[in-house]
Amino acid sequence: MSGSKKGTGDRGLHVKVKTSAGRRESSTRWLSRQLNDPYVRRAKIDGYRSRAAYKLIEIDDRHKLLKPGYRVVDLGCAPGGWCQVAAQRVQSSIDAPKVVGIDYLDMDHVRGATFLKKDFLDDDAPAALMEALGGKPDVVLSDMASPTTGHKQTDHLRTTYLFEIAIDFARRNLVPGGSFLAKVFRGGTENTLLLDLKREFKTVSHLKPPASRKESPELYVIAKGFRGSDLERD
Repeated sequence: MSGSKKGTGDRGLHVKVKTSAGRRESSTRWLSRQLNDPYVRRAKIDGYRSRAAYKLIEIDDRHKLLKPGYRVVDLGCAPGGWCQVAAQRVQSSIDAPKVVGIDYLDMDHVRGATFLKKDFLDDDAPAALMEALGGKPDVVLSDMASPTTGHKQTDHLRTTYLFEIAIDFARRNLVPGGSFLAKVFRGGTENTLLLDLKREFKTVSHLKPPASRKESPELYVIAKGFRGSDLERD
C-alpha cells in the first residue's frame, strides 16, 4: 500500500463539466469537484473505496495508531475506505478479522474486516460490535457525520452528537492505553467533550489532514493513551 503526500503527485488534466438540462447547478459543481479531485483519482488507482482512505493514511502515518495485531472498531464505515486501511495496517486476515465496521448504509465486503449493517444509534449496536470483534478494541475510529443540511450550526450540532456517542463507546470499551480517532465539525460546542477527553487520555490533539477538503469544517481529534474505564472523574 502506498502512502500519500500533499497533492498526491497527481498531474491529471482539469475536466470541464457542462451544465445540462435536468441537472441542478449544485450537482454540476459536485460532479466537477469529484472529477477534478486528485484524491478521487488516486483512490481509483490504488483500489480504495473512497478518497477518505487517505485521511486515515495521513493521520496514521503521523500518529501511528494502527499496529499489527490490534483490534479496531470503525464507526460509520461505509463505503469502506477506512476499513481497508485499518485491515491492511493491523494485518487483519480473512480467517481471524480484527476490524469490525458498522453503518446503516450498505458496504461491499472488505478483506480482513467484518461488517455490521446496523445503525450505531440502536441500543444493541455497541454489544453487537463487541461480540463481532471478540475482545476489547485497541483503536476506535469514527468518521461519522450526519447528512448536511446547509445550515452550519445545525450540521455542527448533529455531528457533535455523533462525536459524543463515539466517545462514550470508546470510554466504555477501549483497552487501557488504547486510542480514539474521530471527526468533529468546528463550532465551539465540542469544547466540553475535548476537556473530558484530556482527562481520560494521556494526549489529545487535532489536525486537518491534507486529504480533507479546504472548504470542509471538519477536524479530526486524536486521543492516545486511554487511562481506563474506571478512571475517577474530578
